Amino acid sequence: MKTVLITGANRSIGLEITKQLSKKGLFVYLGTRDLAKGKGVVAELNQNGFENIKAIEIDVTKPESILAAQKIVENEKGKLDILINNAGISGEFPQSALDTSINDIQNVFDTNFFGVISVTQAFLELLKKSESPRISNITSGLGSLTLHSDPNWKYYNFKATSYITSKAALNAYTITLAYELKDLPFKVNAIDPGYTATDFNHHSGPGTVESAATFIIKHTLTDENAPTGKFFSNDIEDSSEMSPW
Repeated sequence: MKTVLITGANRSIGLEITKQLSKKGLFVYLGTRDLAKGKGVVAELNQNGFENIKAIEIDVTKPESILAAQKIVENEKGKLDILINNAGISGEFPQSALDTSINDIQNVFDTNFFGVISVTQAFLELLKKSESPRISNITSGLGSLTLHSDPNWKYYNFKATSYITSKAALNAYTITLAYELKDLPFKVNAIDPGYTATDFNHHSGPGTVESAATFIIKHTLTDENAPTGKFFSNDIEDSSEMSPW
């Protein structure tokens, strides 16, 4: 049974990924900042037939929380097969490049960028013990510099300084991480679930959490011939499903 850790998994897309992976027979660590709330979510999942799920406290902005979670996984499983860096925040709005405070920008980066790096580095040795380790960094199409430079792109006018720069930075980290792990059996990719209706955006997106989770899983549960160091997006309509960086 493969083991997966999903950060920010007690609601929305993270929760749906948990459900779908549970049904596929994986053991899921449901990452949550509030352990009591996470345990409540798991209890409800169990009542609805979802098995092999355990809530684990992990705040990606707190090194001691990450280390404690790593120790739990190490002691219980001895390895980790899949890491899905799903935790993310949008930040305060509006986000103008002219006057958004450094504190607001740093707050978003602490979760969306530095948090991903901290969790990835902490769990890397456990991932190396897997025969087919996978790291999926959940990003956004809004992190594409190419698309944001195209006036014809449908989201061109959404220039949220804190959020889009954090996701662009995450994409760059994904490229470098995939490169450094290319000689090992890792597959490391940035995955955009598309504009999805969640609490994150006040349910304004056209996509469903079910579709978003299915897309993420499709590009996470991959075989040895799958690509690494790519940017997949559920909003890209061609068959490659790859977004420009």
